Amino acid sequence: MRASLAVLLVLAVALPLGADWPPKGRGGATRSPVWAEHGMVASSQPLCTQAGVETLRKGGSAVDAAIATNACLGLMEPTANGLGGDLFAILWDPGAGKVVGLNASGRAPLSLTAEKVPPLPDGTIPLYSPYAWSVPGAGDGWLELHAKYGKLPLAEVLAPAIRYAEDGFPVSPVIASDWARGPARFGGKPGFAEVFMPGGRTPREGERFSNPALAKTLRLLATKKRAGWEGEFADAIVAFSKANGGFFAKEDFVRHRSTWDAPMSTSYRGYDVWELPPNTQGLAALQMLNLLEGFDLAKMGRDSADFWHLMVEAKKVAYADRDRYYADAAFAKLPLERLVSKEYAKERVKKIDLKRASREDPPDEEAVLNRKETTYLCAADASGLMVSLIQSNYTGFGSGYVVPSLGIGIHNRGALFSLKDGHPNRLEPGKRPFQTIIPAFLTKDGQPLMAFGLMGGDMQPQGHVQVVVNLVDFGMNVQEAGDALRFHHTGSSEPTGTVMKDGGELFLEEGLPGPVLEELMRRGHRIGREPVGAYGGYQSIARDPATGFLLGATEKRKDGAAAGF
Repeated sequence: MRASLAVLLVLAVALPLGADWPPKGRGGATRSPVWAEHGMVASSQPLCTQAGVETLRKGGSAVDAAIATNACLGLMEPTANGLGGDLFAILWDPGAGKVVGLNASGRAPLSLTAEKVPPLPDGTIPLYSPYAWSVPGAGDGWLELHAKYGKLPLAEVLAPAIRYAEDGFPVSPVIASDWARGPARFGGKPGFAEVFMPGGRTPREGERFSNPALAKTLRLLATKKRAGWEGEFADAIVAFSKANGGFFAKEDFVRHRSTWDAPMSTSYRGYDVWELPPNTQGLAALQMLNLLEGFDLAKMGRDSADFWHLMVEAKKVAYADRDRYYADAAFAKLPLERLVSKEYAKERVKKIDLKRASREDPPDEEAVLNRKETTYLCAADASGLMVSLIQSNYTGFGSGYVVPSLGIGIHNRGALFSLKDGHPNRLEPGKRPFQTIIPAFLTKDGQPLMAFGLMGGDMQPQGHVQVVVNLVDFGMNVQEAGDALRFHHTGSSEPTGTVMKDGGELFLEEGLPGPVLEELMRRGHRIGREPVGAYGGYQSIARDPATGFLLGATEKRKDGAAAGF
């Protein structure tokens, strides 16, 4: 029997802005958060963070610092990101006094249609193939961001990455481990060994790696900017595509433009959480928070089966809508206002059984609605500009196809299109695929509080929600909110067309009491273990509204660092 919701429903209380932010924590962080006054950068690699801080010290803006950091990450963490992938950003614009969003994701080649794709047995697009290529939009995203918010010349912003690409750098531990897994899947792909396996193997922890071809590519963008991006950069990818069975043409790059898309938000206990609209999956985090807001999570406690069960079941309900509705809004009419509304959440929360794990997606609310690896970074400066930026190759090294003359791999984000007739995310020429990468932002009473994000495919909305709940419901500080034990549920229906039939699988980090795990299994959850990296990679920069001071945190599960001055 479905348990009564009445005993657990509570009213959300709007909290006053002041002493409650930033949360002071409970003493459970793995390291101290980092305080600074003039600027801050947080990323998954310490040398990249230093490059961003160096850029701030030279008088660069937070956007300059974010680009400098991202350029270094593309070199130092090619297992996650690079110029062959896509980019999204949410910024607090102090001049406009509001959040703004950039969608720098690419589109399907104009010559590629669904009928040309040989599907896998499950009906999806082959993941590590040219059929999964879409235009890589990261470079154009840098140019858009820099043109609007940059203060230093782009050549100076990219100088640290160019220097490291030419001279080399020592590879950090977590990235070295991820890199070592690459050859088993990608070693035979064109260009992979030439660029990413110097001497016939991947670099080990502490060994020097350089990428002189990438240095030339960065110099091209620094000097010629968009003319270089749609010129020599595009020409090299198009030539590589033609030689390796791809569908790119010069027109795909000439026609591509990043778009400034207004972020979406929902209130959660008086805080406003911001995400980018579809084609991203950010809306799923907002929908989950709407479902959870009616429950007293603090009273349940993080050591209760009720808490974890509710979190997972809310995820399943939100991801059912993610499967049905999330797509490129330029090609599909999406009921976004309805999906993010509190009224819709009140209907959907009725689908949650508090005593039993659901095995299939809840039915579509026709009467109500009728209508995989990544890098995340954030930066802030003394002007109040704050940047929440995420950038990805999708699955680690992306498709595994690498353009040696550019020193970059080509991502495989196009694998997230559906091949099903009538699906809003069906592959069409010039269409943006569904995207898993999502930056996030937190405000209250019209004031910027925190840029944050979390890496890792379908983990990202789940991770965003867990961070917000840890901060707001449990009073954790910005470091504790990322350190805390996480869940990761997989197996929900996907915008690619696959459908959940068995309830999926629930992965939990170690630390929950045995009786809690036993109760979750009794309720029907299939519980498994997975590598620590599968639980995401969190970074954040919070702002104290009283002083303007900045507070940074970085993911314990990565090599990262937060630093400021």
